[in-house]
Amino acid sequence: MDPLLVVLLGLAGMFLLVLLYVPLGVAMAITGVVGFAILGGLQPALSLLASETATSFTSLDLATIPLFIMMGGFATAAGLSEDLYRMAYALVGHRRGGLALATVGGCAGFGAVCGSSIATTATFGRFALRPMLARGYTPGFAAGTIAAGGTLGILVPPSVIMVIYAVLAQELIITLYVAALIPAIVAIALHAGAISLYVRWRPSSAPSGERLSWQERLREVRRCWAVVVLIAIVLGGLSFGVFTATEGAAVGAALAFAFALMRRSLRRESFWRTLMDVASTTAMIYVIIIGATIFGYFVAVSHAPGALVGAVKDSGLPVAVLMAVLVAVYLVLGAFFDEVAAMVITLPFVLPLVKSWGYDPVWWGVINVTIVELGMLIPPLGMNVFVIHGIAPEVPLRAIYRGVMPYIASNLVRLGLLLSVPPLALWLPELLKG
Repeated sequence: MDPLLVVLLGLAGMFLLVLLYVPLGVAMAITGVVGFAILGGLQPALSLLASETATSFTSLDLATIPLFIMMGGFATAAGLSEDLYRMAYALVGHRRGGLALATVGGCAGFGAVCGSSIATTATFGRFALRPMLARGYTPGFAAGTIAAGGTLGILVPPSVIMVIYAVLAQELIITLYVAALIPAIVAIALHAGAISLYVRWRPSSAPSGERLSWQERLREVRRCWAVVVLIAIVLGGLSFGVFTATEGAAVGAALAFAFALMRRSLRRESFWRTLMDVASTTAMIYVIIIGATIFGYFVAVSHAPGALVGAVKDSGLPVAVLMAVLVAVYLVLGAFFDEVAAMVITLPFVLPLVKSWGYDPVWWGVINVTIVELGMLIPPLGMNVFVIHGIAPEVPLRAIYRGVMPYIASNLVRLGLLLSVPPLALWLPELLKG
């Protein structure tokens, strides 16, 4: 059978399995094993399933994932997210839209100790939404701000999705983390700009808050020392090569656990609940990675990526046009499918194409995460929108989608900047290499 036909039938079968509610990782693994068996024989296919499963469970890079998830869980139990929010509010809460600015700043800071967009959105949705509504913020704008701020959890290092990309693309996790630092700063600045413009256009959507004295502000800053220490040690150690990503995750998890014990906020129930959340989330991610790896081998042995690269080159279209089409396709996929699913399914096809155009895979990793962020807000799916709606069902979905529109615009501006100015993502890794 023609290998390209096998790949097309495999893709159709995989999507059929997903529609039948088979977990994505399992569907990709089944497709990969069956496709590999057709092209290379049953015994090599079964050997691939066994070897890739063993390799994943013994991978030090993948061990980063449960450790960073654990760090986020213990940090939440220790109340570090509330500390960040209070500090940000003390500094900028008196401005018009100040609570929205504090939410974005708090989400960015908590993303540095959590690494998960959904966890950041859920955490801030529980304690930041009510104060915003109580101070006169319109429900849609308040909920939209939390949903958009939560997306920073997968951009600000450490990021779980960046670990997945690094493993599948065979890139260094630390390199991707360093590459994301400047784009993360740009993202925060553009979100702040979107807030400032929106509240000028609609002043009633975000009233000014009370101004705290400098003594009160300093008190809140001092109360936030634990999270500042945690971020500084983990990010500083990773950026300057003091320890590897796995070591940094272990140090971060241990520090967050120590802070939770120190504050006496970690009860037996919350401890076991945190460990259960870590185990279930890690199991889901491992299954996806194992399935994606097996599926990637099947696609590689079919030579479909090479055929795709050749067909694109023969089209004669400019690379800029092809890149624009590729990004548009990702945005459409992100609006209808799970964003992680869109990334892991398309990566075996897209990454060789991006490399053939002369682009750095590290740069594309940052672009991919930025597109995933957009997909978590864009209707009709928008995972973060549904998370915040689940926390506050009284806020209509339509209102939340209206509330995220300024942030979708700022994300599109950031995506355009990263596409047109690759050094925004590549300058810092090159500087640290030198």
